[in-house]
Formats: sequence, C-alpha cells, structure tokens
Amino acid sequence: MSEFRLPLSGDVSQTINPWTWFFRSVGGQFGLININLGKSSDPVLEERILADVGTYGRQIGQIGDVLRVFMAHVKLNGLTAADRRALKALEYQLDEIDRLKAKRRDETRPAAVATETAT
Repeated sequence: MSEFRLPLSGDVSQTINPWTWFFRSVGGQFGLININLGKSSDPVLEERILADVGTYGRQIGQIGDVLRVFMAHVKLNGLTAADRRALKALEYQLDEIDRLKAKRRDETRPAAVATETAT
C-alpha cells in the first residue's frame, strides 16, 4: 500500500532542549571551568574540524612531526645563531612532549593490562 502525504509533510526531526535555549541566552557557558579559545571567523567549521579531523593538540603534534623530518633531512648550513637557537628550542619542546607522552603511556599501561587480564 502506498503512503499518502500532503505537501510539506515529510519526516521531521527536531530536538527540543530547553537547556540549550537557556544557556544560549546567558552566553552559552556553564560549569566550574569554561575555556574561551577566542573568536573564529567560522566557529561552526572550526567545531567540525575539531570533531572530524583532530584536536588542536593532534594537529600541532603532526606539524611537529613533519618539522622533525625537515630538521633531520634539510641541510642547515649557514644559519645564524638566532636561527640555531630557534631550532634548538623547537627540538627541546618536541623532545619534552615525547617524554611526557611516554610517561603518560607508562602511567596508564598497568591499568590497561589489568583490565585486559580481567576479561
């Protein structure tokens, strides 16, 4: 049996959430800690990139990985002292990030191993 519909009577989905209405009217912030990352020319696109592509940390981490590749394979002859200091500072930061990531992996590894053995 065919389905009969009047014009403009297709399926409609609408979320009715009074919390969203309230918080939008008071500035959209609630909670003990609120972080404002600044103004964006396209906040909807920025939110989508963060959700679908990667967080700021992940994006910056991948840029750091690429910079390490360049630093390892590009001839750095003829750099000024200031240029060398800038590269050393970046290399130090990338090394510290790697160190903290490894430390975090070591801290969380026993919990993950205990969970795996329990199942």
